[in-house]
Amino acid sequence: MGGAKKKSMSQSDKSQATTSAKEAQPTKKEKKGKETRGPSPQKQVFSASRLDEKETMKALTQLKAVTLGAAARALGVNGSVAMAALRSLESKGLITRIGGYSGHYVWATTGSSAPIK
Repeated sequence: MGGAKKKSMSQSDKSQATTSAKEAQPTKKEKKGKETRGPSPQKQVFSASRLDEKETMKALTQLKAVTLGAAARALGVNGSVAMAALRSLESKGLITRIGGYSGHYVWATTGSSAPIK
């Protein structure tokens, strides 16, 4: 049933022109010599243990509501590292969870005002 539609004369001429142009260019296998690439960019690896508590708390106290996304943005790390940092601060009693559900929690620094309702 189906199949490819027959090309018009102009379309077949264009496809012939492009295939002949491709044949004229050498392929990757035919190229001689190695391609030199620049050094690969090093990814920065952060962990919750490498974040300094004082600097972390300084960045978090400026936030109105401490959420995972806001903390990740303020600390300049990805979400998993920010979550580990927030959990460690919570276990030390520097921040308290005041709301949220299903992984989308809201924290407040210990010295901040009453919980958000």
